Amino acid sequence: MKKLSLFIISALATLTACEDKIDLDIAPGKSYPVLDAWITNEAGPQTIKFTMSVPFTDNNPAPIINDASITLFDLTNGKSYPFAFKENAYTYDATGNPIGIVDHAYKLHVEYKGEIFEAFDTLKRVPPVDSITLKFKKKEEAMSGKEGYYATMHAKDIEGGPIDYYWIRSYRTDTTRRLRDAFSIDGSYDEGVSDGAIFILPITESITDFSKPFQLNEKVIVKLKSVTKRSHEFLTQVDQQVNAGGLFAKVLENVKSNVNNTTPSGKTKILGWFGTSGVSRSEKLVK
Repeated sequence: MKKLSLFIISALATLTACEDKIDLDIAPGKSYPVLDAWITNEAGPQTIKFTMSVPFTDNNPAPIINDASITLFDLTNGKSYPFAFKENAYTYDATGNPIGIVDHAYKLHVEYKGEIFEAFDTLKRVPPVDSITLKFKKKEEAMSGKEGYYATMHAKDIEGGPIDYYWIRSYRTDTTRRLRDAFSIDGSYDEGVSDGAIFILPITESITDFSKPFQLNEKVIVKLKSVTKRSHEFLTQVDQQVNAGGLFAKVLENVKSNVNNTTPSGKTKILGWFGTSGVSRSEKLVK
């Protein structure tokens, strides 16, 4: 039996709020293997995380799976890349030779508990981040009321060809401190709106954490990543789940996985996603 506080905001004219504490007896639910596998064209270690899910009310870290066999196959050039378990994750050192190549198709092959799982994705093109600009705002100038430097990224969608789907992620000082995630289609929000156009507001300003803008001597880091349409749909659904909150929050649910059990009569189900990205990066020191 666990106590959860449910804050109910009244919409009555009195504009008062009340707090009801309700005891909920929540079943722990079934635990599933969860795959977090994202391959890029960047030089350096490529990492895949494989864990077991934990109940919603469990605050303990997700148990790590260390007895799987994971191999990445480049279906375009026929190469294969075995991932070895090291330091709580499965890794392949691509420092000398990046394994992600634009327009190449990839298959992730996972062997776990006597069953085989596979997932597929294609690494798409990505434009460069042209620049990052900074604007200092005083407390009274900023809508958030927070004084500091607000960053804007500048990029242009690739003209022609297929629709391009993007994932923008920003960091403060180093890439271990993620700030924000944003998503775009052809530099805008919807399909068919633009092609070959400059990325629009507020997407370009989404790289700043408005509750804590950048300060002097901090570094703004931006990664613009290409994704397939299926990966874009997965990522936006996850983002909605993670940031769901408030009175009209969506009910939490498992987002559909692209990892399929290919074993005849296989019974194990894996959650998570395998995706690939072309990545362009830019950074700027606040000074």
